[in-house]
Amino acid sequence: MSDLPRKAVTRTAKLAALPLGFAGRATWGLGKRIGGKSAELVARELQQRTAEQLFKVLGELKGGAMKFGQALSVFESALPEEVAGPYRAALTKLQEAAPPMPTRTVHGVLEERLGADWRELFLEFDEKPAAAASIGQVHRAVWHDGRTVAVKVQYPGAGEALLSDLTQLSRFARLLGPLIPGMDIKPLISELRDRVSEELDYELEARAQREHAEEFAGDPDVLVPAVVHQCDQVLVTEWIGGIPLSDVIRDGTPEQRDRAGQLLTRFLFSGPARTGLLHADPHPGNFRLLPSEQDGGPWRLGVMDFGTVDRLPGGLPATIGESLRMTLEGEAEAVYERLREEGFVKESIELDPDAVLDYLVPIIEPAQADEFTFSRSWMRGQAARIADPRSPAHQLGKQLNLPPSYLLIHRVTLSTIGVLCQLDATVRMRAELEEWLPGFLADTSHDSAPAAEVGAPVEAVAPVEAVAAVEAVAAEEA
Repeated sequence: MSDLPRKAVTRTAKLAALPLGFAGRATWGLGKRIGGKSAELVARELQQRTAEQLFKVLGELKGGAMKFGQALSVFESALPEEVAGPYRAALTKLQEAAPPMPTRTVHGVLEERLGADWRELFLEFDEKPAAAASIGQVHRAVWHDGRTVAVKVQYPGAGEALLSDLTQLSRFARLLGPLIPGMDIKPLISELRDRVSEELDYELEARAQREHAEEFAGDPDVLVPAVVHQCDQVLVTEWIGGIPLSDVIRDGTPEQRDRAGQLLTRFLFSGPARTGLLHADPHPGNFRLLPSEQDGGPWRLGVMDFGTVDRLPGGLPATIGESLRMTLEGEAEAVYERLREEGFVKESIELDPDAVLDYLVPIIEPAQADEFTFSRSWMRGQAARIADPRSPAHQLGKQLNLPPSYLLIHRVTLSTIGVLCQLDATVRMRAELEEWLPGFLADTSHDSAPAAEVGAPVEAVAPVEAVAAVEAVAAEEA
């Protein structure tokens, strides 16, 4: 492709090819069955072909379609293995890269935004992109002062493409649903739409990154690259190398997996406490595992892409820590009353506090022990328990509610859990909660800080997601 497709009819046609392609391959599979191939073999070939087309279409379109694919990729650990297997390579590929835009387009943006003499700002500029994602791509360069930098260039027409894609994908949500069984696709798309305007604004992103870089300067565990220059459609930051987290997921050592998981957990909880901001795009493409500056020292976590943040001036709401602590202590009535106060249980609904506690306890298992090993099998067990229409958990979950102020916290929490399960990481979760989560320790409990409003309607959250939310939010680590 020569550029980011801008015409809605062109992009819609590509997206429409997804469900049509699924139907065509189903017919192809039936033909293979009639020809004598086994059902199992045909099904696997069919899933593989579907996965390949999914990546091809979502990757080429970039924009909202690419963002949608990246959002799906962090949930693959919740899928049954027979479903996840054929899709895993395609989905995890979306976490790290997309087909790049042409060199002439990159030069055009840089000339328009940095001036005709833009090359004088750089001692070197690598024409080949180091990474390409949903709304922009990154080039490695050397700034005029000698610093190695990452130059993030936004695709022309990215905003229009994002909104157009997500509108079209919403129309196809029912047909796309079978790709990720047990997940309601439409609320995910709706929530993504609510975040796109912020992510397109590089001034907001630069501001959030500067705040994180200043707070974490000199931190032995987390590195946030400094902002070097920012203007409309171009963001220049210091370069960080290291191992992409998607590579650690694929073939990292046990030591790397555990260290990455521990630091990712630490950043999830310490970030809001230290900066008043929650990094809200925790897919693996935004993290790197970095060797220590000292020989033999521990790995550090490099954090990038602050285009989507949740503003939490008081840190994570103390209600989360308080509810989690009371659940661990078996205080069913107290937990139930707190959930009612916060709007997780509507006034018109009456539930059995003990049943609510029984529902929550399995989800908060990672907070009960000194350390916990996250795994795809654990995540699949939780998803199956909640999604099974015959289970008490499913029946109770349908009556729960997710307040708008917790929507983004919920998505970040579940996404981070998904990454921890992909890593198979053993994490000392309880220690991070005690250190950073307001209200988790009784003697540090205080009035709940209000979560920032994110604007998405409560009605947009599917019951199953609200189920997982209530204490994936209140457990923040299930």
